[in-house]
Amino acid sequence: MPTVLRVGPYRFHFYSRENNEPPHVHVSRDDCECKFWLSSDGLAKNYGFSASELNRIAVMVRENKDALLSAWSQFHE
Repeated sequence: MPTVLRVGPYRFHFYSRENNEPPHVHVSRDDCECKFWLSSDGLAKNYGFSASELNRIAVMVRENKDALLSAWSQFHE
């Protein structure tokens, strides 16, 4: 599960066995994790983040979308 970006306490990463799904990124901090679709910037799953924190993470996903999509393509080729 490679880390492709770190912003503050957040680690943006992929899981290797999810190449059958549309491009997405997992974001972890402590015991919390969420998953955002990269094609629509939409939240796919949330485990423990508050709504306000999810909003901040969504902004980070949008700001880094091109780099995240590029990393997804390279990792899942």
